[in-house]
Amino acid sequence: MAQTLLKVSGLKVAYGGIQAVKGIDFEVREGELVSLIGSNGAGKTTTMKAITGSLPALAGEIEFLGKSIKGRGAWDLVAEGLVMVPEGRGVFTRMTITENLQIGAYIRKDKAEIATDIERVFATFPRLKERAVQLAGTMSGGEQQMLAMGRALMARPKVLLLDEPSMGLSPIMVDKIFEVVKQVYDQGVTVMLVEQNASRALGLADRGYVMESGLITMSGDAKVMLNDPKVRAAYLGE
Repeated sequence: MAQTLLKVSGLKVAYGGIQAVKGIDFEVREGELVSLIGSNGAGKTTTMKAITGSLPALAGEIEFLGKSIKGRGAWDLVAEGLVMVPEGRGVFTRMTITENLQIGAYIRKDKAEIATDIERVFATFPRLKERAVQLAGTMSGGEQQMLAMGRALMARPKVLLLDEPSMGLSPIMVDKIFEVVKQVYDQGVTVMLVEQNASRALGLADRGYVMESGLITMSGDAKVMLNDPKVRAAYLGE
């Protein structure tokens, strides 16, 4: 069995006075693509923020590479290989695409390899290469999502957390983003994908977790879940 890279046990998180996450357990193993699905307000983004240290956990444990990371800052975790692409992308709008990618590698000192990795990102996202000197703030939402993913890859993540990458994008751009997620996964990056688009997320994943009202209510093989009548009724409108 593959090594567990990220393990969450009994996690509780409050957000704005409301207990948004009520004691959940899940894990992500090396080489997997794991999807966490659920409707808006289920607690998915709050969970991601707690894992990456931008929201404090009330209770429970978060382990990465076998060590507790509870309360650690996001900048520390990036250096260890846990990297998140946040909901809303968070690109540096007044910097060029190339500068955004360079910032993704801020923890690295290997200049020649950084340049190689920028070219690799450009090969994955040809649209970014065409606009390398353009300011990030002038790009479309989908292009900014590509840039945010490319910037995260520059840190050479052991686990890449993607929080709602398809949110607010046109159907064509959603297709492109899911293509890229698969490409990144096929390159050997372990991925945790948080998505409202349940059919696309489960269609891509090895395993899935369903989150409702701050609790994980179902987990298992993603393809089995995709065909589960309860999942189809709740998330696929059937």
